[in-house]
Amino acid sequence: MSLMIAEVYDALVAAGSPDDKARKAAEALANYDSRFSRIEADMVILKWMTGTILVGILALIMKSFFLLAS
Repeated sequence: MSLMIAEVYDALVAAGSPDDKARKAAEALANYDSRFSRIEADMVILKWMTGTILVGILALIMKSFFLLAS
């Protein structure tokens, strides 16, 4: 059995949706939530990689500036 978001299920049932359709819709939303969590974790890694690259580029620019200034 798949995970289900209880609040979404309760809201759909209160809105008049049949029980089985409300359950399937809540399970589908729970699956999307886990996908978004995985994407957010990947984004954290990409942010760190981008920051590291920018620091390296800045270091190279500063190094070339100081070599030209002397």
